[in-house]
Amino acid sequence: MSSAVLVEAPGRFRLVPHEPVPPGPGEALVRVRACGLCGSDRELFRGDRPGEYVRYPVVPGHEWSGTVAEVGAGVPPALVGRAVVGEGFRNCQVCERCRAGDTTLCAAGYAETGFTEPGALAPTLTLPARLLHPLPEPTGDTGDLRDTGSTDGTGGEGGTGGLDLAAAALLEPAACVAAAALAAAALPGQRVAVVGTGTLGLLAVQFLAAASPAHLLAVGAGTGRGDLALRLGATEVRDRADPGPGGYDTVIEAAGSPAAAHEAAALLRRGGRLVLTGIPGAGAVGLDPADLVVRRLEVRTVFGATPAAWAHAVRAFAAGLLTPRALVTHELPLAEYGSAVDLVGSPGTGKILLTP
Repeated sequence: MSSAVLVEAPGRFRLVPHEPVPPGPGEALVRVRACGLCGSDRELFRGDRPGEYVRYPVVPGHEWSGTVAEVGAGVPPALVGRAVVGEGFRNCQVCERCRAGDTTLCAAGYAETGFTEPGALAPTLTLPARLLHPLPEPTGDTGDLRDTGSTDGTGGEGGTGGLDLAAAALLEPAACVAAAALAAAALPGQRVAVVGTGTLGLLAVQFLAAASPAHLLAVGAGTGRGDLALRLGATEVRDRADPGPGGYDTVIEAAGSPAAAHEAAALLRRGGRLVLTGIPGAGAVGLDPADLVVRRLEVRTVFGATPAAWAHAVRAFAAGLLTPRALVTHELPLAEYGSAVDLVGSPGTGKILLTP
């Protein structure tokens, strides 16, 4: 019998027998291809996540990709067999914020796949079909969606081989960054920068590179991921200790460290735009209101990803503008969840994918 990961309480998990949940009206049953791990998964396992954002026991897993195996009443049968990714926030669709498209600000309260609802660290996942985003169907020009074990970043996206379904699990963090890219609204020929060279930062580099900037700076702690940032579209990489002169039209902050917002604002020209995506812990260095006013800086923030941001990420992936496979350093079986979650955030570790 197949197994799922169940986190019973902080620091305690076990593999449990998995039985697919038949989809009810408006739902779809997805056969999971891969599931990514991030810092939020580590928080969930260690018990560091705020209580209102987790409900134990829970099957974790909010970054996933798969194939629709079955649909419930009211769902188009043509969805069966399609490769998909899916939103995590279980929005109500009827409150004022949902009606305006700001589904991550749903007034009905927080509910999310892998934190308060069963997640994708299991062979199958049943969820509302309205949350699914189908990946492009295979054509004679692009070939089939394929699974590739390559972790060197050279295969799996676009070209003649089609799309990498396993790496498509990273479209969840990519959708969050897509929200930041849409908020940044960078124009061709502008000078842009990204603060942070982790997963979100490197995805931000790719989104901004697609806008054809005149200069794209990536600022990170140390130079360990500098070569990768350059390969993904940055024109310059600098250490946070020496970010160089400012004068940038737009800066996306994707580090989440206590001083990141302050450092990102310092890179802007007068009248520039700052987009914040990170959620720092206690003791963060705030932005100076006087500096914001005198330099007329515009500050935008991102929390999660709306359907529009998801659609933007899927389009970019389908067009070959995103190469999430380049960020993957480990692809492990689901049974190795315990060791995998300990690896999250460790030196030299990029994205981790678990497969059922």
